Amino acid sequence: MFPAKLAASLFGSALLLTPILARDDGRYDHSPLKPWFESLESELGKCCTDSDGYIVSDAEWKSSRGRYRALIDDEWVIVPDGAVITQPNRFGRTMVRRHYIDGHARVRCFMPSSMT
Repeated sequence: MFPAKLAASLFGSALLLTPILARDDGRYDHSPLKPWFESLESELGKCCTDSDGYIVSDAEWKSSRGRYRALIDDEWVIVPDGAVITQPNRFGRTMVRRHYIDGHARVRCFMPSSMT
């Protein structure tokens, strides 16, 4: 019994201590928009590549008086002004890059659709 618990404990520790690295898996290497996505930056830092951001449907974001909100993990999150990408959206669809602070989603980059 003891060796099984020790093995489980060591396995769990190894998982916790193993660094988790984000990486480009290559699926967008031939996209003509890849260099543009990689160049995007908000006041909060580098935004994303096309594999890091995700598309937000029209029902999952709102705009009122020049401010944006996005529905992330079933919670409406206010988009900081500095997170909004103001250059023309060459992709056309609304996209967001999120990160988490204290378990709550925050928006690092928000790119409204070209239809707004």
